[in-house]
Amino acid sequence: MRITQRAVTQTALLGLNTNLSAVTKLQQQLTSGKQISTASDSPTGTNKAMLVRQDQNAALQHSRNITDGQSWLTETDSRLQSIVEHVHRVRALTIQGMNTGSTSAASREAIGIEVEELRKSMLNLANASINGRPVFGGPTVGSTAYDVETGAYTGVGGADGVPVQAIMRRVSNSEEIRIDVIGPEAFGAGDSDLFAVVGRIAENVVGDPATLSVDLNALDGALDRLLGATAAVGARAARMDAAAQLNSDLQLTLASQLVDIEDIDLAKTIMQLNQTEVGYKAALQATAQVIQPTLLDFLR
Repeated sequence: MRITQRAVTQTALLGLNTNLSAVTKLQQQLTSGKQISTASDSPTGTNKAMLVRQDQNAALQHSRNITDGQSWLTETDSRLQSIVEHVHRVRALTIQGMNTGSTSAASREAIGIEVEELRKSMLNLANASINGRPVFGGPTVGSTAYDVETGAYTGVGGADGVPVQAIMRRVSNSEEIRIDVIGPEAFGAGDSDLFAVVGRIAENVVGDPATLSVDLNALDGALDRLLGATAAVGARAARMDAAAQLNSDLQLTLASQLVDIEDIDLAKTIMQLNQTEVGYKAALQATAQVIQPTLLDFLR
């Protein structure tokens, strides 16, 4: 088989171009800091990077959901704790009003006024809102959960035959956490409604002190319900905090995975570039020795 000078030249140039392409690619990687600039650089790596970025986007959305849920639960817990303190004060006043032997009519009148003011304060606390949505109103389109004048529940769910419609937040691919407590769940409904009970106490402490024992039992029942709702909110807040930590750890893990897939190993890449450049220069020298230009080459 005869090997022509042209074939030797083309083979040598092909090898040189291959080495030059390797040098160019390594220089580009050092400049960008990425080992994958286009999908053709590594189809498998590109696919892995896309999957990791998809997981990162999901984790970021879950993080926003967690932050929103924590705001709801913190506000709910704060309001419930304040209402519990008000109820304890109403209970103490009710016991004081039951002692008809040592409590004058004027004192009972003062107790009734204070209890009524506490009721109004509790209604204001029950109408707490976040971003214009009432915390205890469920998925209502209104701006309040209770009518401040009548104390009637104006939210959605848990009353008038409407089932509870929980507000949930997804905190991971497999977990959702409820962030709300609606009014009837925390404060009761109908005659056992906390605000109705406190309203009756405000009236009976003046007009019919003998019935305060019944009202006190009703108030204790409302307090137990309120404490149960507070405990439930606290448990959900603990779950939300745990989910926040897991989400933070997941984001760090995904970021590390993406670095491993896309970013270069600086020291390794510099070493590879030096070795490739040395090989390219050696190939140039060898080619120059093998392919000696003649006068005939210049005349062609």
